[in-house]
Amino acid sequence: MPNFHYIALDQNGQEVAGELEASSESEAINMLRQNQLYPTQVAQEGKGDAAVKKRAKTTNSSKGKGKVVKAGASAKVKSKTLMIFTRQLATLIDSGLPLLRGLTVLSRQEPHPIMKSTIATLAENVQTGSTFSETLTQYPKIFNKLYVNMVKAGELGGVLEIVLNRLAEYQEKAQKLKNKIMAAMIYPIIVMFIAMAIMVFLMLVIVPRFEKIFEDMLGDKNKLPELTKLVIGFSRWMGDNVLYLGGGIAIFFVGWRLFASTPGGRRSIDSWKLKLPLFGDVQRKTAISRFTRTLGTLVTSGVPILQALNITRETAGNAIISDAIVKVHDAVKEGESMVGPLEASNVFPPMVISMVDVGEETGQLPEMLLKIADVYEDEVDNSVSALTSMLEPLMIVMLALVVGTIVMALFLPLIEVIKGLSAG
Repeated sequence: MPNFHYIALDQNGQEVAGELEASSESEAINMLRQNQLYPTQVAQEGKGDAAVKKRAKTTNSSKGKGKVVKAGASAKVKSKTLMIFTRQLATLIDSGLPLLRGLTVLSRQEPHPIMKSTIATLAENVQTGSTFSETLTQYPKIFNKLYVNMVKAGELGGVLEIVLNRLAEYQEKAQKLKNKIMAAMIYPIIVMFIAMAIMVFLMLVIVPRFEKIFEDMLGDKNKLPELTKLVIGFSRWMGDNVLYLGGGIAIFFVGWRLFASTPGGRRSIDSWKLKLPLFGDVQRKTAISRFTRTLGTLVTSGVPILQALNITRETAGNAIISDAIVKVHDAVKEGESMVGPLEASNVFPPMVISMVDVGEETGQLPEMLLKIADVYEDEVDNSVSALTSMLEPLMIVMLALVVGTIVMALFLPLIEVIKGLSAG
């Protein structure tokens, strides 16, 4: 029989690691539970067991080394940290561990100081008789309304472990989608930054030196080619106004941030994002995927539809989508269908509207929303891949044009000088 490496919790909540022989992973889990151990990770030898060994080693070496930090109501953590906590808590509760003990265990092994303090406070409040959802509201910057309401619905329905698993899946898919968008944006930003840095360096350092060389060799500036004159003139202008340029860029970014912080400005920017030539399609598909995934997860978890729409509006990430959700909320409140407001928004494609219509008619709206989210996440993946493939040659050509134009302008006079020397 194959060997299985495991990490589990004993009756005192202490983490233990080891190995055992079993015919399958499910049998190994049953054997551990029969020995009063609660498995958190099980892997067959040679098939992922390296990750189990590494985690066990890290956990053991980090005991007693955590820095104690008291987290307040304004504490924040990264979405990845919250995602890991949710997945671990769901795994512990699904393994049969009580909520309080699961929180206690996670607070001991959590490496992030703020999250460690937060989990410890959650455990204390649960121990004193507060519900888990009530304690989560003490940290609104960490646990948003979506998180709190889903946990509350899970507690009322007695299916907290199922809801936590759904939350973990939702966070993992949201993080995966975010990473795809970031990956698509990083490449053009880096190339543009490099292009600007090279242009500034050439204009402020290299071109002035060549200008002195041309003055010594040619004397008369009128003998320079027109392209060279243009580049030298632009270099002088940049050198004389470099402080004004820096100040202008800083003022532009500050003004942009202030404009984006106003409701009207935010709405204008979000509308502009959806209409961008290359990135608009990705932005639209991402917003639709986030909307349907959030609403479908909330309704499936037992959150009332009107409350779910309010939460979805706050987490939409786009003011145009939020406005459409407000109209959907008002229509549902009046007993009407969601289809009319979605169609009137001119944001959602006909396929989404048709699938929502079918979901309402068949009484399977949550399942249909999750299917839409799956479809559009795949669409985002394909669009990001296509966008990256399209941007790579475009950015390379742009960089080559910028550098090539400057280099050509600098070498044209040298070519004329060489021709003159050869003729002489």
